Amino acid sequence: MIYLYRVYQIIIMIPLMIVATLLACLVVSLGSIMFGGRWWGYYPAMIWARVMAWLTFVKVTVRGRDNISKRQSYIFVANHQGAYDIFAIYGFLGHNFKWMMKASLRKIPFVGYTCERAGHIYVDRSTPSGIRKTMTAAEKQLKDGMSVVVFPEGSRTRTGRMGAFKRGAFLLAQEFDLPVVPLTIDGAFRVMPRDSKLPRPGHIVITIHQPIEAVDGKHDIPQLIEKSHRVIEASLK
Repeated sequence: MIYLYRVYQIIIMIPLMIVATLLACLVVSLGSIMFGGRWWGYYPAMIWARVMAWLTFVKVTVRGRDNISKRQSYIFVANHQGAYDIFAIYGFLGHNFKWMMKASLRKIPFVGYTCERAGHIYVDRSTPSGIRKTMTAAEKQLKDGMSVVVFPEGSRTRTGRMGAFKRGAFLLAQEFDLPVVPLTIDGAFRVMPRDSKLPRPGHIVITIHQPIEAVDGKHDIPQLIEKSHRVIEASLK
């Protein structure tokens, strides 16, 4: 059975995933150039992510969707279990958003350019001017229900356990007086750990937790980080 699955991966799955990715890049790039990235930067990519999950026999379940409103902008913060976090959130969160991404990801062929055209936010912490540029890009996007998704650990876990959270996403919530919504991703590490070359079939569960609102327009950053980490971790198996 494993042998047959490997044959399927090599002969069918991988070629189709490559074709689907290139086609999605083309559609998102052209659509965003001609009509803007609000719609074209999200919905074609949502379909792409669902196709990728379907091709690899990965089921995604979302819990707590009634905790959020499509008309409200949020800072979503999620644990980072593996590469399939991207497909799970993009395909199944059900709320229009932009990624906050490492600036180094801009160098990925086709994908880096597509993300730029779609309006995703590349984070540049190397200089004060880079930080200001990042904040300006975020301010431009965070309105009329548009949200951002951040992995505050900064990188995928190597062990399955959560790492410490960096402050950037939470400072963004403070700057723009937005609620923070913790997201728990459970199962993506089993589907494709960081050091794995190919995914395996599995089940990913996304739990959307209650928004953490600012009090009198302010967040207590250390408390916000601690609470977000605790809430996310509590829903992991």
